[in-house]
Order: sequence, then structure tokens, then C-alpha cells
Amino acid sequence: MNAFVTGLVARDDLSLTRAEAHILTHRYDRPTLVIDTDAVARQYAQLAQGLGRARIHYAVKANPAAGILRTLVRLGSCFDAASRAEIEACLAAGATPDQISFGKTVKKPADIAWAHQAGLTLFAADAEEELDKIAHHAPGARVYIRVIVENSEADWPLTRKFGVSRDKALDVMAHAAACGLEPVGLSFHVGSQTRRATMWAPVLDQVAAIWHAARAAGHDLSLLNIGGGFPAFYGQDVQPPALYAAEVMALVTERFGPVVHVMAEPGRGLVAEAGAISAEVLLVSRKSDNDLHRWVYLDIGKFSGLAETMDEAIRYQFLTGRDHEPTGPCILAGPSCDSADVLYEKRPVELPLGLGAGDRIVIRNCGAYTSTYASVGFNGFPPLDVVEI
Repeated sequence: MNAFVTGLVARDDLSLTRAEAHILTHRYDRPTLVIDTDAVARQYAQLAQGLGRARIHYAVKANPAAGILRTLVRLGSCFDAASRAEIEACLAAGATPDQISFGKTVKKPADIAWAHQAGLTLFAADAEEELDKIAHHAPGARVYIRVIVENSEADWPLTRKFGVSRDKALDVMAHAAACGLEPVGLSFHVGSQTRRATMWAPVLDQVAAIWHAARAAGHDLSLLNIGGGFPAFYGQDVQPPALYAAEVMALVTERFGPVVHVMAEPGRGLVAEAGAISAEVLLVSRKSDNDLHRWVYLDIGKFSGLAETMDEAIRYQFLTGRDHEPTGPCILAGPSCDSADVLYEKRPVELPLGLGAGDRIVIRNCGAYTSTYASVGFNGFPPLDVVEI
């Protein structure tokens, strides 16, 4: 038994996931994401239980691994796709066109035409010109209008880039109808990593005001896409998935009534906790003799999968074979030559004082937005490997 395994086994307070246990017994010579598809299936079941009548449309961008998509197809999931490649991946995994929504609001005309030819009928939009493109290349399609929401309490608010303002939403909806499209509903995103269900309330209030105004204006809305925001554990407590989803749906019902179709688009909340990354320490150093913090460099960084450390929004948790030893704060950085490739500096990370080059390290709960964010080969470092178990 090597020191890495021995050090972790020595911790009687530690409960390892299946992906983490797999890393303990396998050696990878470069950063590798291990995904447990059984864990994805369990999380899906919990979220589906809590969401009740709402239909899950998995946000493929979170992790498009073929095993994940096949697992979700088997369970009856639908899918939110942002590109032709994601649609093709879903179809290859066995999904049917009616299970896929083309959910990005900025699309190439050629991709709209291709999706329409492939059988997709549901598209997102947030601008008149986008609706014109859809009307031309997917005539008669059903569309939902994404609206901007404000005052999100999410750890990573998603505002401004996508969505239409409240005072313009009805005009955009009217334009869809004038184009011969079928405006069936609204969508929004409460913000990534919205850790408590109660945080949804003010955002739902904003969307509900638009919803009821649209219905009063004569639009027969039947679809509400509540987007993502379902959280994963990154060191701060989150509610169990079934309870969280049930509380969100209760808030939705209070404000919108018996909507015919409710879509939910969990990505992070479905796959983050099913994955772990096997990585290695490259160097531990101090910039000066009186430097308060060590610098710990890993063989994975912002450009090789950990882009969500930007602004230190997502705080990953770590395991090492020295976790039974005394710890101290350190600045964590990636391997590239880019000075922006620093993961945590504003809030240093506690890691063992004895950590050194060659020590293995496990990054926990990182099944979401790691393999898809990894660059093709910045500085010559290879893309993040993915192993499905």
C-alpha cells in the first residue's frame, strides 16, 4: 500500500466516493477526471423525485461524457443542448429529437437549420433577430423567451449576457408570434450554485410578473423553463437534492399556478459530486524567506479544467496522502506560463505542511465544468482525460 493510500486510509473521519476510491487504486500519469455514472443515476433519481411534475433537461455543457448521456437517456431524461455538437452527442446516446431543446439564445443560422432538419422543435431566443433566424430556418417552431433576472443570491450570478429585459420581453414575444413561431413560454437562470431553495423566491417573483403580464396580453403560455442553479457541495452545506428541488417547485407553484410544462436544467447539480480529479503536486515554494504563504503548483490549472476557480467562485475541496499531518495556508496555482493561472490566492487553501513535489492530490466533486473547460493544449499540456466507471 503506497503512502498516498495509507495516508487517506488513516483518516477514520473520511467517507470516500466511488470515484475517489477508484483514484486511490489507480495511478494516472496526467490529470484525469473519474466519473461515476451510478452516482449520476442516483442524483437524477433524487432530483426527479423532488421536482415532481417538472421534466429534467440535463444541461449537457456541464459534462457531455457519453456514459453520462447514455445513463440519462436510459432514465428518461431530456436534454438542454447549446450547440450542434451537443445535439449530435445526445442523439448518438439514444435521445430522440423531442427530448432535446436548443437552449442557447445565440445560434448560427446553419445550426438552426440543421437542428430543424434533425427534428428539434423547441428553441430558445432573447432577441428579435434571433427569432427571425429561427422563423426562416425552423418555420413554425416553438420558442421560449429567456428573460434577465436581477438580485440573484447565487455564488455565481449569470446576468446580462443572455436574456431580455422585463420591459422588452412582451415585445419580443409578440415578434415571435408575428414571425409565425409559437411563443410557448419563458426561461431564466437563477444563477449557478444557488445553495438554498429560498434564494429562488425574489427571482421567481420577477419572472412571475412577466409571465402574468404576457398571459394578460393574450399569450397562451404553457412552458416555464426554470433553468439550472441546483447546487453541489464545495465545502458549504447544501440541502439534500430531493428536498431542495421540492422546495423550489413549491415556490414555483405558489407564483405560477399549474403550469402545463415545467422544465428544469440541472447540470452541476446532477454531475459535480459524481466526479473527482486525480492530480499531482509539481512544486511547493516560498517567494521570500519571510513569505507568509507557500505557493503550491499543481499539474492542472485554470486552462486544463479548473476555469471555475475564476474569481474564486467555486471552492474545490482536496484530499492528499498527508491529510493526517499538520496543515497551513497556501496559494494554489496551475502549471501554465500564464500569470492568471492562480486558483486560490484571496482566500488561501489549507494543505499539509509536508506536501511536496510528486505528491498525489484528489480534487473532489469536480464532475461538472472541468472536462468541458479544459483547453485543447495550452502550453502543450494535454486536455483533461476522462475515465467513466
